[in-house]
Amino acid sequence: MSEVSSNQPTGTPNWVELGVPDIERAMQFYTAVFGWRYADQGPESGNYTMCLLRDYAVAGMMQNPDPSATEYWWNVYLATDDCDGTVKRVADAGGTVVMPPMDVMESGRMAIVKDPSGAQFGLWQGRAHVGSELVNEPGTLSWNELHTPDSAAARAFYGTVFGYGLEPMTGVPDLDYTLLRVDGHEVGGLYGTSEVPTARWVTYFAVADADEAARKAVAAGGTVEGEPDDSPYGRIVSIRDPFGAEFRAIKLAENPPG
Repeated sequence: MSEVSSNQPTGTPNWVELGVPDIERAMQFYTAVFGWRYADQGPESGNYTMCLLRDYAVAGMMQNPDPSATEYWWNVYLATDDCDGTVKRVADAGGTVVMPPMDVMESGRMAIVKDPSGAQFGLWQGRAHVGSELVNEPGTLSWNELHTPDSAAARAFYGTVFGYGLEPMTGVPDLDYTLLRVDGHEVGGLYGTSEVPTARWVTYFAVADADEAARKAVAAGGTVEGEPDDSPYGRIVSIRDPFGAEFRAIKLAENPPG
């Protein structure tokens, strides 16, 4: 079990949230797959809902505020100790500010931005809420990676904004994959691929059994893209919830590389 009780170093993925048109339907689905419970934060928060695993906040969920929206996704937040300063670096490096810095009651300060290729992500400067309180165990956040058709531009942007250590993954021929490091620790990945027309961040949740997670997802109204696949880091399956929001479920390897 990996409990988190303090703010993470800048650049570390520290929270994920989902906005969908039917939050009750979403709660049913994710309870079936991950066993989550939920805590509505009340009208003052716009009824933002915390997803809980054994009373730890592991993700967020809300009613999508755009009635015309047709696409939904898990939005990742990257930690920062200076939200305003990081937003300035994003803009200076060619990114776009979608939602400027704002305080979220006493919880923290946030912004929503896009990198130069259009991949959206959030920034979270934690105060009362540090982000995911439990990670790297079944039902919790375990990994985030950027899928991009221009990996060179992405490395330049994210290296400039967050100061990541950029380490090419070795041992897999013809794989354009860069590990993102903070203080020497792997915190995410950058995958160069022509299979995506526009860049996007992809969230991985740990599970006890990837094949069983896929079966639960389908039974609960989701879809599975392809078959579960083994990697050096674990067994992985790509799942879409009933609204088409993509995530990966991974049974983490006992002895991953690195």
